[in-house]
Amino acid sequence: MSKIQGFHLHPRPAPTVSDALLARYQGFQVANVSDAMSRTTGTSALRPFHQRSGAMAGRALTVRTRPGDNLLVHQAIDTCQSGDVIVVDAGGVGPNAIIGEIMLALLIARGAAGIVIDGLIRDSDTIAQHTLPVYARGVSHRGPYKDGPGELHVPVSIDGMVVRPGDIVIGDGDGLLAIAPEEAEDIAARVEAIQRVEADALQAIAEGRADRSWVMRTLREKGVV
Repeated sequence: MSKIQGFHLHPRPAPTVSDALLARYQGFQVANVSDAMSRTTGTSALRPFHQRSGAMAGRALTVRTRPGDNLLVHQAIDTCQSGDVIVVDAGGVGPNAIIGEIMLALLIARGAAGIVIDGLIRDSDTIAQHTLPVYARGVSHRGPYKDGPGELHVPVSIDGMVVRPGDIVIGDGDGLLAIAPEEAEDIAARVEAIQRVEADALQAIAEGRADRSWVMRTLREKGVV
């Protein structure tokens, strides 16, 4: 841990989510995971800027930095491991971007699973041509500073969603969610049950046997009909 005010490079915690469990989340839609988590957490304030080719899922490598500064984000990239999602709490404000084309290339070279920034990006046209997941608040042409301070491997807040080091972070066009490792197995089982129910419902619609009687029944119960 640094002794300089505002800089804290905490040790990376040992991973507690197996590759097999993480692979299950790579096949989940964020909406279904949200349903399994009682629809009470997550964020849709950050949007995907990459060329989408599927959902993002990985282990959170967390960064807290001052708005518009990416020194600690560079350190996170240099220490990230394959399958990490770098999650950056940059205060959610501008006007300076946190990453651009060069850092995107570094993320790809390191085998990162994605990056989530509660802040801004630049070189958005280039980022849009790549499939590496990039989620952010918006875009600014103004480049970042590299002075710090910042912290690595600490709990962070992304639009009010708390993300801890090692959490599973998932994202798609609907938004982002963080799943605590100690709850991940149970939530995965719930999601798989939801998927089975949805598959049965879609099959019933395709075969013309969907039961829609609940709509009128609910209206009657509310005294509408």
